[in-house]
Amino acid sequence: MAKVHPNMVPAPGAVDQAPCAPASFTEEPTTLTVWRKSLLFDCKGFTVFDAKGNLAYRVDSYASESGDEVVLMDAAGRPAFTVRRKRFSLQGEQWLIFSGEETRQPVYTVRRSGRGKTLAHVTACAGAGAGPSYEVEGSYAQRSCVVYDGQRRAVAEIRPKEVVGTDVFRMVVQPGVGVSLAMAVVVALEQMFARPSLLRSWSTID
Repeated sequence: MAKVHPNMVPAPGAVDQAPCAPASFTEEPTTLTVWRKSLLFDCKGFTVFDAKGNLAYRVDSYASESGDEVVLMDAAGRPAFTVRRKRFSLQGEQWLIFSGEETRQPVYTVRRSGRGKTLAHVTACAGAGAGPSYEVEGSYAQRSCVVYDGQRRAVAEIRPKEVVGTDVFRMVVQPGVGVSLAMAVVVALEQMFARPSLLRSWSTID
């Protein structure tokens, strides 16, 4: 199998200078390699590397946890976003994205779609600023998805990585889109569409 984790020491300023901020942008497309595996013992999650092989993000969820709330961390272990399932939703399955570890006011909601090739709608929450909304199309099971903005521009893509199967894939994020936010959306997609999900215990479904 191809080497997945070439450099485990976080590089200064890797990916985002301020990954805890929803509006952390890059000037060029950012390519991440996402590995559906936690590096911690007895944990499920993600380990994410940048184009240079440096650790960029982590998600670590202990096996005993339900997975209904997951924290996306940067390479140094600082919370970037918290992704939490919304209970008792009348609009279908929804996951809320909060900035950092603050869970009072979500900044985005990711709602599962049952229409055609659209997987999910990503919508900025009221009171979180005039953030753009997005649509995710494709197949998460095949690691082949495109995120479109309101003008139907492709702003991020999930692409399968050759040879290594569906547990390792690429994410390419275009300039003007927060890389941390894009990764938080991937976490929500994992919760909604992976069978079984790495992070979620399906016995917790209402």
